[in-house]
Amino acid sequence: MINTTLHIALVGNPNSGKSSLFNALTGLNQQVGNFPGVTVDKKTGGFLLEAKREVNLIDLPGTYSLYPRRTDEWVAYKVLMGADPDLKADLIILVADASNLKRNLLFCSQIIDLKIPVVMALTMNDLAAKKDIQIDIGGLEADLGIPVVAVNPRKNKGLAELKKVIAKMQFDTAYKGRQFMDTAKLAPAAIAEMQTCFPQMVEYAAIHQLINHEELLATRPHNELINSIVKRNQFNTTKTQAEEIMQRYTRIRQIMQQNVVETGPLEKKLFTEKLDNLLLHRTWGYIILLTVLFLLFQSIFWLAKYPMDGIEWGFAQFAGWLSTVLPNTWWSDLTINGFLAGLSGILVFVPQIMILFGLITLLEDTGYMARISFLSDKLMRKVGLNGKSVMPMISSFACAVPAIMSARNIENKKERLLTILVTPLMSCSARLPVYTILIALVINDHYYFGFLSLQGLVMMALYFLGSFMAMAVSYVLKFFINIKEKSFFILELPMYRSPRWKNAGITMVEKARIFVTDAGKVIMVISLVLWFLSSFGPGNKMKEVEKQYTQMIIAQPAAKDSLNKQLSTEKLQHSYAGILGKAIEPAIAPLGYDWKIGIALITSFAAREVFVGTMATLYSVDEEDNQSLRQKLQAAKHADGRKVYTLPAALSLMVFYVLAMQCMSTLAVVKRETKTWKWPVFQFIYMTALAYGMSWLVFTLFS
Repeated sequence: MINTTLHIALVGNPNSGKSSLFNALTGLNQQVGNFPGVTVDKKTGGFLLEAKREVNLIDLPGTYSLYPRRTDEWVAYKVLMGADPDLKADLIILVADASNLKRNLLFCSQIIDLKIPVVMALTMNDLAAKKDIQIDIGGLEADLGIPVVAVNPRKNKGLAELKKVIAKMQFDTAYKGRQFMDTAKLAPAAIAEMQTCFPQMVEYAAIHQLINHEELLATRPHNELINSIVKRNQFNTTKTQAEEIMQRYTRIRQIMQQNVVETGPLEKKLFTEKLDNLLLHRTWGYIILLTVLFLLFQSIFWLAKYPMDGIEWGFAQFAGWLSTVLPNTWWSDLTINGFLAGLSGILVFVPQIMILFGLITLLEDTGYMARISFLSDKLMRKVGLNGKSVMPMISSFACAVPAIMSARNIENKKERLLTILVTPLMSCSARLPVYTILIALVINDHYYFGFLSLQGLVMMALYFLGSFMAMAVSYVLKFFINIKEKSFFILELPMYRSPRWKNAGITMVEKARIFVTDAGKVIMVISLVLWFLSSFGPGNKMKEVEKQYTQMIIAQPAAKDSLNKQLSTEKLQHSYAGILGKAIEPAIAPLGYDWKIGIALITSFAAREVFVGTMATLYSVDEEDNQSLRQKLQAAKHADGRKVYTLPAALSLMVFYVLAMQCMSTLAVVKRETKTWKWPVFQFIYMTALAYGMSWLVFTLFS
């Protein structure tokens, strides 16, 4: 028994210091995954007790009581009720906030009555001292009948004592802890019958089985048996729960009076309350919020620019070196333009993902993230979302991939799904190259009042269009998504604290790893498929074109570079991708596009910024020579002599890229987060249809 691994579940109310204690106990020895069947994060870690006994610590989602309402609360509830087949906890560490002990004791008392071995880790003791709250820990231990240890995870205080207490507890015999209240009196007949059918079940667990047996028990006969007990005894769920909570708080008030000394209601306001008066002000609160979001948005660009450029440069150099040392064969092209290009497309997102989640973690640590959700909830709720949707949507201005991943903190299933479905409509940084070159083509570089750039105003209008359509689509979809889960926006405003840089670093590394290992697999497969479509074609047409240009190069060696670029264009035109471009030309012609734009629409599905590179290849110019590319695009004409890039066509194309789902990385992440292909397929269809309709409307209005 001594050498076996001890499994401990870490539970507590939200904002009680649970994550801080988890990080302090486990350090860097952590893993992040998903609970089976849900998208709630599962953090596990390890540490050692005395006698080198290993501990597997799992950080369960925060919850206020054993009456769950949200998906993450159900996860913790099932573990505590012993209904999770993948996790059986030998011990519970309950994290309780010393500055708000009365509320924390409700959850604690319920766990005690489940007869589960439990240790209370009392946090926020420094904050309690500032509020002039004094707690008699010895008396609290005596009244609760469980060990209570004061800890400060941020300063690593009390951790050694907590480990000693855990090591001294016995788990090899049936646990016979004290009872907090006589739960058998809540429904004596029904509980007695339950214990006759299930002899090992304690009284309080029987109550929860009577209430939630359909979610807790997997076998149909057991559910039918309990249903019959409920009917025979006329068990009233609402009445039982209300009586229980009232009795618990009666006992909790007695414990608080005996062991806790608090100041009166006229105590002076803490710094947190004074700061909230400013940050949650009707006017200044929103101004500060916009400033913070602007700085966050800009920081993702500023800080990620150099590592992203470095990754692209490194892959370009490596690809260039490989092209000189590898033979000119199909597998060399697959390695360089398929595998290596796909890997580059995955890793180039990593800096943005790490920086975004690092900054969000710092905002959460300081306590300001909850204030952002609080301020934006009123607007978000009108369109079917809630305040917690604002951060994924704002983050999507940088990249929709990490933004969708960050939507996990939205508890309501419908609001989380709506957030995921509309977040890609926000204009991400990958759209910027498309916007920039098209605006430069058709919009005059004119200034109003000497400082308002017309090109800048058009760029701003494109960003506004994406944001407006996200709100509009969410408002419409909320009537069609049939998820009957009640929306609760219960938000506790945490205390302001200094950020923990180590915690931010751990989060950055873990989120990057999850993206590379999970979404990266799908991205790589699609990249290889796109390489195949762009490199091969039916019949011998591509070989004939290559043979023709080889003879031309031999005849005109001085024009080798120019002919090679024309060869690339001809081969692309006769590839499967080129044939697809020609095939969809009749469908995109009403939008003002030609077959070359059709190819760009297909190839830029890998990433929107590929549009510019595809155009550069099609028009046989150097990708880095943007001026030459603009000149070629300006001179491009249809077969009948009409210009391709007119103002209506360019505006139509800009609107298409604002609204279309031209990003396989985003679809891969949506599939991972929703655990089904239904929603990414729906997302692709509705965004493509919306983009087509709006682009046709713009082209028609401006023609």
